[in-house]
Amino acid sequence: MKRLLLAACALLIASPALAAQPVTLRFDTSDEDGRITLGDLFDGAGAASSVLIATRVGPTAVLDAGMVQSAARRAGLEWANSQGIRRIVVRQGPDGGAAATIVRGNVEVLAYARSLAAGEIVQPQDLIWTKVAAAPSDTPGDAEALIGMSVRRPLRQGAVASLRDVSAAQVIKTGDQVAVTFEDGGISLTLQGKALTAAAVGDTFTLQNTVSKKVIEAVAVGPGSAVVGPQAQRLRASRNPVRYAAR
Repeated sequence: MKRLLLAACALLIASPALAAQPVTLRFDTSDEDGRITLGDLFDGAGAASSVLIATRVGPTAVLDAGMVQSAARRAGLEWANSQGIRRIVVRQGPDGGAAATIVRGNVEVLAYARSLAAGEIVQPQDLIWTKVAAAPSDTPGDAEALIGMSVRRPLRQGAVASLRDVSAAQVIKTGDQVAVTFEDGGISLTLQGKALTAAAVGDTFTLQNTVSKKVIEAVAVGPGSAVVGPQAQRLRASRNPVRYAAR
């Protein structure tokens, strides 16, 4: 009788594990306030979706896959992790949320060779190739995607490079004197204007002719230079202008 009671108790203790809800890890996830929950990481979390397992301070949080698996199991969820994932990197997304990157092993990525302040222009020597355990989904595979771009926020030395770190560099600032060129059919004319708005290469901006005081639109092509007429129309149509790189 004693053995039967012990066996029954063992079955009762094991029953939650047997009834665990299978879940799958999301490839893309987001959180609104830096609180990472089981529902942020797993599809099918159900009533356990609101269970907090970590907090994200800054744009990135790295979670140990074993810890996540244990937390899920305690909440009545079963994540098999058949792929042998070791870490889950949760990154801040463009909407203030986060995008998850699943890490399966060391990968070679671009990283910053030095710390960069907001507004600095990324130079070729600022980038190095390094091996890391986590590869964000928007890590560029070509340094040209970053060189010449403006840093959006302070970046620390050794951080993995992300396209979210940078934006097109402004080559014309409000109040700058700008040389505006018109070319068509062998005719070339240049006038001087004062920029009324800032612009990166390829952006359309407004400026005022310093002689006639007329306000016109032009397309920025470099520091202090812009074009109007057919060339500007072609740049607007292509939306793929040659990026100015401060080297």
